[in-house]
Amino acid sequence: MIAALRALGLTAAALALSACVSLLPDAEPSQLYRLEAAIDPGATVAPPAPTFGLVLPTTGFVRAASGDRILTVTGDEVAYIAGARWVAPATDLFGEAVERAFDANTGPARLVTRGEMRTAESVLRLDVRRFEVVYDRGQNAAPLVVVRLRATLVNRGDRALIDEDVFEAEVRATDNRVSAIVAAFNSGTGQVLTQLVDWSNRTGAPRG
Repeated sequence: MIAALRALGLTAAALALSACVSLLPDAEPSQLYRLEAAIDPGATVAPPAPTFGLVLPTTGFVRAASGDRILTVTGDEVAYIAGARWVAPATDLFGEAVERAFDANTGPARLVTRGEMRTAESVLRLDVRRFEVVYDRGQNAAPLVVVRLRATLVNRGDRALIDEDVFEAEVRATDNRVSAIVAAFNSGTGQVLTQLVDWSNRTGAPRG
C-alpha cells in the first residue's frame, strides 16, 4: 500500500511538472523546424571595393536558448514549447545562417575558412544575447520573437578594437502557432543578419 501510494505521488508530481513546461501553442509531438533566415542580399549599396576576409570564431549563444528547444518567456517565467524542436541546436543553425548571409551579400566582407586564415584582416566575434519567444500579451495571444546579436570587430594583427555594435529585431508572430513562431524567428534572424553584414562591409575594411 505504501509503495503504491508513493508511486502514485511520484506520478502526480511528474504530471504537475510536465504541466509547468508543456504549455503554449499546440504542436505535433517531436515536430522539427529549420531556421530559414530571409536574407536581403541587396541591403548594401556601395561602389565596388576590394574584398577582405573575416575570421569568425565560434558564436557565443545565450545558454538557455542554445539547444534544440524553443525558449519562451512569460513575465519572470521561462519554458520551452512542448513537442517542437529545432532540427539541430540553435547555435549551429544560427552559425549556418551567418555563413549564408555573407555568401548571399555582394559586399566586400567575406568569411574565410581555417585554411585561409592568413588572408584575413579582422576577427568577427558574435554573441547572441536573446533568441526567444516573448508572451507579452498573455499566453493565448500571438507572441513576440526577439533576436539580439552583439558583434565585435577586432584587428587580427594587433587585436585592436575596430568597432562593436548590437543588432536587434522584434517580430510579432501572426498567430500563436509554432509554424507562425518559427516564421517570426526566420524574419527576425534575417533582419539581424542583414544588418550585421551591412555593418561588416562598412566597418571591416582594412585601415591605412
